[in-house]
Amino acid sequence: MTKLILNRRRFIHTAAAGSALLASPAYLRRAHAAGGEVNIWTYNNFVPESFKEQFEAETGIKVNVRLVDDQGKQFNLLAAEAPNPTVDIMTVAGHRYLQFIESDLLAPLDTDRLSNWGNLNPIYSDGDWATINGHKWGAPILSGAEVLTYNSELVDAEEAKTWDTIFSDEYAKQTAYVIQDMMSIVMLYQGHDGNMVAYMDDPEKAAQVVAEARDFLIEKKPLVRKYYDGGAEVQQMFINQDIALAQTWNGPAAKLITDGFPVAMSIPREGSYGFVYTFNIANNAPNADNAYLFLNALLASPEVGAEMTKESGFISTYKDSAQYLSEIERKATSFSDEELEGLRFFRAEANTLKYDLVDPAVEQIKAA
Repeated sequence: MTKLILNRRRFIHTAAAGSALLASPAYLRRAHAAGGEVNIWTYNNFVPESFKEQFEAETGIKVNVRLVDDQGKQFNLLAAEAPNPTVDIMTVAGHRYLQFIESDLLAPLDTDRLSNWGNLNPIYSDGDWATINGHKWGAPILSGAEVLTYNSELVDAEEAKTWDTIFSDEYAKQTAYVIQDMMSIVMLYQGHDGNMVAYMDDPEKAAQVVAEARDFLIEKKPLVRKYYDGGAEVQQMFINQDIALAQTWNGPAAKLITDGFPVAMSIPREGSYGFVYTFNIANNAPNADNAYLFLNALLASPEVGAEMTKESGFISTYKDSAQYLSEIERKATSFSDEELEGLRFFRAEANTLKYDLVDPAVEQIKAA
């Protein structure tokens, strides 16, 4: 792991809304009076160890990280502790916001307390998924995306700029995808809302949109080599050269790229879907001031964003973080601004409506 050391003066200057605030003995006394710590629930490698050590050294605030591996387990634990949680910051995926918000488990995020908020790419920080009930609820830190993954020795990069290619006769029996994931992409490809939020008050339109995507995938079924289920399976198909193209999450593709296999990925011009991991402050967090100090320091530099990408394998949400990645790391975890403009994010508001329609449609495609 590359050791990440920020300039001490720069760190102190950017870790709060001005260097005087963080350096103020009165302010630090208040932080220590609140417990002198910040408690974080997050996934493995989401808080770079080098950053954690420096934050503790510069602020005197102890960072306690508890690893989680499942959003549902985290929700249940937080709900059991409410209204007096032991955690200050937790990691919530954007499409799970409603569950946490409606259960009164998150505090609205006061971005005015984050002077480094502007270091985030607005594609992530200003997305429609990020504001609910007039508030922002978390700082986006890492992202995953549904991508078009392709063997770069068999498929031209220009061809990979459109989903048309995966449905073309030219690559018949050389493609693979997860049907349920592809349903959302096809809805977007056909000019519809794959989240189905737009159809919450029009169930007939929702049914029409799903039926149109279903019928399209049934029509294209003879061209597909396999409907796959997991990342390891699609990786093996690429390694065996069973396929030339696939719809995948960026993670399995990134692993092939960093291992030196001739694979590349794109977000096609018709767009795609993704999710964002965010750092959120718990409602009634015991160390809220320290939590804001931590978040602001974390957002201070694109170097921190790059380090999170290196350690986690997810896409950084920070502006300019790619310049701190190696060429192979950029290839595995970065997209152009033009590609990112086409990225939509999964939302949860219409999930009941959506999956009541999509799940039967998936079975109909398999059976066709």
